Amino acid sequence: AAPVLHAACTASEYENSDGACVHRPEQSATVPDGATARCKDGTYSFSQHRRGTCSGHHGVAEWL
Repeated sequence: AAPVLHAACTASEYENSDGACVHRPEQSATVPDGATARCKDGTYSFSQHRRGTCSGHHGVAEWL
């Protein structure tokens, strides 16, 4: 299921399991500031927890 947006989260964020707003995965030619993993589809994740990171993006290719 897709994450449910928290009222305080922007369209470029999602609410994580702690209720915090986290930047959605993004495509980038270089590692974006704050990225925690590179997903197998080439996007970068900003997840704060390993569980569920890059779900919907074919899993984690590399932890940063």
